[in-house]
Amino acid sequence: MKPCEKIFTYAVLIFCAAVFALPMLVMISGSLQSPEQLARNPYSIPTTLRWSNYADAINSMPMLLYLSNTLLLCVGCVVGTTLSCSLVAYGLCKIDFRGRKLLMMSVLATMLLPWQIMMVPRFVLIREIGLYNSLWAIIGPTFLGDAFFIFLLRQFFVSIPESLLEAGQIDGLGHWGLFRRIVLPLSWPAITTVALFQFVQTWNDFGGPLLYLSDPDRFPLAYGLERFVSSYADQTHLLLAASVLFTVPIILLFFLAQKIFIEGIATTGVKG
Repeated sequence: MKPCEKIFTYAVLIFCAAVFALPMLVMISGSLQSPEQLARNPYSIPTTLRWSNYADAINSMPMLLYLSNTLLLCVGCVVGTTLSCSLVAYGLCKIDFRGRKLLMMSVLATMLLPWQIMMVPRFVLIREIGLYNSLWAIIGPTFLGDAFFIFLLRQFFVSIPESLLEAGQIDGLGHWGLFRRIVLPLSWPAITTVALFQFVQTWNDFGGPLLYLSDPDRFPLAYGLERFVSSYADQTHLLLAASVLFTVPIILLFFLAQKIFIEGIATTGVKG
């Protein structure tokens, strides 16, 4: 690449990064301003860093309670999704049975259904089995699999050589042994990617808690932040501080797991 082309490419990338980072920078800047300065010009640089805004935001709502509920939901949903989706993906990829392709097509077809279509029947089912207003109303469905994650893992499992599984079968391993001793150890990048996707999805989930939870002691951060907005709509500095506290953990998680995340995406092909 010529020097001029390289400079132009980096300039475009920096510009795009700045556009995407601007809302975050404005939010962080506003969270450190006084109410008076924020009212005058919300896009100005803080003249005095008011770190007390974060303490005030935490004290204005049960942050630790919301955080513990969110972490319970994230861990439970990650376990349910990775366990169920990896098992289904192995069955659709490595077990030969009649109707396997039709079943895989049916699973993929469910990706076309918007969440709103399933909202009412799922709510009725959750209520009838007695899980309404409990965290299990959100965690439980993840143990039934997710079409996108099943597809993602299946595409990775296809790349595992059949010779390894045949060698395991010669050693007397059944499908459970093959899955646990050969497939899982080779699939950690893809499984970790699924776990990260599910963690972020659960962390940001607002519709699920809104639909299934009514007890404030069980609210996660996403729903708790919405109630915080309703109660402190006139205190923008506290709203911005609470938003920063909600967003920073996900950003840190991405940077800490960036290498594994990229490896999992890069090694998950589109093989049939």
